[in-house]
Amino acid sequence: MEAELKTVSASAPVSSAAALDFLFEPVSRQICERDFRRFQELIYREAGIWITRAKTALLVGRLAKRLRHHRLKSFREYYDLVVNTPEERVQMFNAISTNETRFFREPQHFELLKTAIFPQWAREAAALRRRRKIRVLSAGCSTGQEPYSLAMVLLDCFPPSSGWEIEITATDLSTRVLEIAALGIWPAEKAAEIPRPYLQAFMLRGFADQAGKMKAGPEIRSLIRFFRLNLNDPVYDLAGKFDLIFCRNVLIYFDPSSRERTVRRLAGFLSPGGYFFVGHAENLHRMSGSFRTLIPTVYAWKHTQDDAQF
Repeated sequence: MEAELKTVSASAPVSSAAALDFLFEPVSRQICERDFRRFQELIYREAGIWITRAKTALLVGRLAKRLRHHRLKSFREYYDLVVNTPEERVQMFNAISTNETRFFREPQHFELLKTAIFPQWAREAAALRRRRKIRVLSAGCSTGQEPYSLAMVLLDCFPPSSGWEIEITATDLSTRVLEIAALGIWPAEKAAEIPRPYLQAFMLRGFADQAGKMKAGPEIRSLIRFFRLNLNDPVYDLAGKFDLIFCRNVLIYFDPSSRERTVRRLAGFLSPGGYFFVGHAENLHRMSGSFRTLIPTVYAWKHTQDDAQF
């Protein structure tokens, strides 16, 4: 693994500031109805995420960390801080975000790419009916396993030596997970999620003080650009069209209106003949007038050029 990687000793001394935390009264695990509604409405307004009353304990547990960080004793104090401090709003979303992911999650999607979609694109390129450039958007990329999985499959099927160019844009609401994703470093046990040929071709194994870690190799890191994107924003800072849009296991956190609004914004960046992927617990049935189902959770715009036959 590259020499620039650093580790922090687990036995490092506790700072005096951290020690002072023990002098402060523990944050209450209770939140009043009024304060809950205020956070519920703020989160929905800012990010389109609807926190139900059933998720109260989850919300309180995650926000309590920020209260302790600022040595605040009430959720009301923290709400006032959040609404008046844009930087703390970012930290709040870092705290409440759910970031479950893994390499090659939902393997049927990657099988579909390799056996149907990519061969079709290769045939079209050979017949000079499409350019040898593929652009991919991974929205809600979490700690990066999804875009790195896509990079491995794409490089395997479309090597640069054959004239192909690959661009992957990966976004998330949480700056915390984006920092992890950009580093491309994970515990070595995550290697079990990666098919062995890809693991050997594209991953680096840590040694010495980096033992027990693995890192994405430069070939796949160079393909991916990471940046923060709030899917609830009215305008997305994206350019051009994408051949593949992955927005998997993200829409489940939105209510129906936010979900449809987000999908329509994202779909505006889908190229003719492009494909939109959602998670196994999601579907676009409410938008059946706009999308054609290829297989469950994979869609294409209607009235586009002929798509692969599955």
